[in-house]
Amino acid sequence: MLDLRHMMGLIRKYTPEAVIASYHKAMAIFANIYYGRPSEKLIVIGVTGTNGKTTTVSLIAKVLEEAGFKVGAASTAIFKIADKEWLNDKKMTMLGRFALQKLLSDMVNAGCQYAVIETSSQGIEQFRHVGIHYDVCVFTNLTPEHIEAHKGFENYKKAKLKLFKKLEGERNKEIRNIEINKAIIANGNDIFAKEFLDFNVSQKIVYGIGDVKKQFPISNFLFLAAQNIKYLTDGVSFDANDINYKLKLFGRFNVYNSLAAIAVGLSQSIPFEILKAALEHVSVMPGRMEFIENDKNFKIIVDYAPEPESMRQLFETIKLHKLVVQGGKIIHVFGSCGGGRDTARRPVLGQISAENGTIAIITNEDPYDDEPGLIIDQVAQGAISGGLVEGQNLFKIGDRREAVRKALSLARPGDLVLLTGKGSEQAICSVGGKKIPWDERQVVREELKKLAT
Repeated sequence: MLDLRHMMGLIRKYTPEAVIASYHKAMAIFANIYYGRPSEKLIVIGVTGTNGKTTTVSLIAKVLEEAGFKVGAASTAIFKIADKEWLNDKKMTMLGRFALQKLLSDMVNAGCQYAVIETSSQGIEQFRHVGIHYDVCVFTNLTPEHIEAHKGFENYKKAKLKLFKKLEGERNKEIRNIEINKAIIANGNDIFAKEFLDFNVSQKIVYGIGDVKKQFPISNFLFLAAQNIKYLTDGVSFDANDINYKLKLFGRFNVYNSLAAIAVGLSQSIPFEILKAALEHVSVMPGRMEFIENDKNFKIIVDYAPEPESMRQLFETIKLHKLVVQGGKIIHVFGSCGGGRDTARRPVLGQISAENGTIAIITNEDPYDDEPGLIIDQVAQGAISGGLVEGQNLFKIGDRREAVRKALSLARPGDLVLLTGKGSEQAICSVGGKKIPWDERQVVREELKKLAT
């Protein structure tokens, strides 16, 4: 007898796409009505792009809170309703239609004035954004990701653009008899920025590093540009519009994330001094360049970085901030996703690690229904092409905890143990939809204790 999961797969396979799309859209509309159209009572900020979305959501929430507002948020890393914040344990960037509308309703009931929603391309394709009345849309950047799921980069980009088209097409909402103007905020250094700005809304803010204004010579945009970036041992500093920001966060990418948050603040008429104070208070983002304290005199960093561009930026950050002493090793624990995620990136991730690290330990990430050993072998092929040798500076260890243990045992004073692909995620997704409880940061702490004894 066919099991239910297999039967559902067959139904999905042989049902026309138009029928499935209509069903998803109808469910989104119904969910919105069922929960009383909560987004009509909130100023909703949607953040989309390939990289930086999750941190940008959190930074925007911090900025709004510093200005005295009650804020709700939903991202790959966290959920937030006013003062209550908890880790995302759903293994979904964007919740399903009913769960997301309920979350928005809970925000309204808690007295939130703002909702900041990480809005993914796959969520948009599945109509999870339908029924959410957005007021501000933020575009962070666009690099190849989810290409197989979207059947090409152009389709991936079109999915993102649908959010901005939706913003343009909907009326301005009123909250407590005040009309809420729409705004688009875009990373002007990205080559696709003009496409995301090409919609009719009240305000457009372009942010970036350097002279972003020259990319838009004929425009009435507001510009926010970072200059004089300094990569310090305890964070990054930069100047933007004659104000200096000294962050406890690391990396060029966090300059971009911070600029996006500043731009959102400006769109909501928040003074610069409040924006500065908010960003300088932030010391850590869960699972994003998160340092794990230890007494071994080596550094440990847990970061999400699941795809090539984010991994490249992570290694660049390590070098810019000189996070490894001269002669120190970078011991990298990582893998790649299964479950229909881009298979082509697997050897690329291996090669990037080989070119930037010292020792690669390739392990499970989220295999889903794919063969874990095959994923690991494909990643390892890239590492071998990058010059690593299995058994010497390349190890394949399927059990992720064992891989963490191996990395810590190899580390010496001055080294860096780098763990990527999981961040603050709360599960490893395995065959048959099984979720194995997992918190990379906690596992590292547990293995450090074992190492001490």
